[in-house]
Amino acid sequence: MLQIAPQQSSIRIGISYLSDAGEAVREIVDTLDTSDSCFLLVFAPDRLDPDNLAEALNKGFAGVPVFGCTTAGQITPEGYEDDALLVVSFPKSRFRCATLLVSPLKPLSIKQIAADVHRLSAQFQKTANWNRLALTFTDGLSKQEDILVAALAAGLGEMPVFGGSAGNGLQFRETSVLHMGKFHRNAALVLILETDLEFTGLGFDHFLPTEKQMVVTEAVPGERMVLELNGAPAAEEYARLIGVPVDQLSPQVFAENPVLVRNNTLYHVRAIQEVQENGGLSFFSAIDVGLVLTLGRGQEILRTLDEELDVRNARGKSPEFVLGFDCFLRKLEIEQKQLTEPASRILQSRKVIGFNTYGEQHCGVHVNQTFVGVAFFEPQRRDLH
Repeated sequence: MLQIAPQQSSIRIGISYLSDAGEAVREIVDTLDTSDSCFLLVFAPDRLDPDNLAEALNKGFAGVPVFGCTTAGQITPEGYEDDALLVVSFPKSRFRCATLLVSPLKPLSIKQIAADVHRLSAQFQKTANWNRLALTFTDGLSKQEDILVAALAAGLGEMPVFGGSAGNGLQFRETSVLHMGKFHRNAALVLILETDLEFTGLGFDHFLPTEKQMVVTEAVPGERMVLELNGAPAAEEYARLIGVPVDQLSPQVFAENPVLVRNNTLYHVRAIQEVQENGGLSFFSAIDVGLVLTLGRGQEILRTLDEELDVRNARGKSPEFVLGFDCFLRKLEIEQKQLTEPASRILQSRKVIGFNTYGEQHCGVHVNQTFVGVAFFEPQRRDLH
């Protein structure tokens, strides 16, 4: 069933729940007007084969640039979903874009990527009185997001960058980004956007630090794997501190008991992915020997979601829409607490669309268990009435 979001006037949205990629795309094509599209963003559920989906998109949207990624869930006008093929059309009247595919991600040269994105930005002719930002979508299993976001910050300077790591449901097998009609693994997509809309960036979690701390005493940084915490096997020590048997550690437990890393006065989540056979813990973000990890304590997730999404511009206007990149671990916690319906109502009322990620990029940092987004507003000259 296709859905359109008429309340989000700056973009058009199509959704299909059909299980066949070709039929799903055809359903959206039949109703979604893309005659004035600058580009499309596609957020794909893990049930659809990426290569089949790419073929269908090429056929259905011939002549329109299509970008996006695989996901660990979608945020549609109905809120959180798992099985929706979400297609967002950005019109030429409001948006322009320039793109770069970073492939391969391994190995990755910060100097080269910084030079490439700087060149892309310099060659992208500026439109008077329009605003610029960058979006990035990254292979969520590449373990390269930390390096990539540093390279983008170096190359783009003051231009804000927002992004999310591609997902694969809860499978953690294969994630990919969509660029110009093909899904790419071990790759990242960079979109520089120009828009006549005003925008403001969002980035928040719902955790406070506790007094419980752990020091990484043995690790394999390149694999984001911690072997020992406080001199003990990592999984055992983490389980001891949170009061859960090792054999009961799971994504749901990790979601409710995150570890935080302090950066100046701020704490960022370093999410645990899974327990390794050797008793180590693999992470979704960079780790290293000597790093101090602090257990986090959750605040009320619905209250923080609603309060943080209640953004207004200088004239008190609410956004036209919010493009959101929300960590799948936040969604897991919400599901575990049976709060999906009220959370979805909040996302719906705040006009959020986007996807659930394996990690988020914001303010030059790769983070986890965080909501990162961009709220787009009508410019002043159009809302004076």
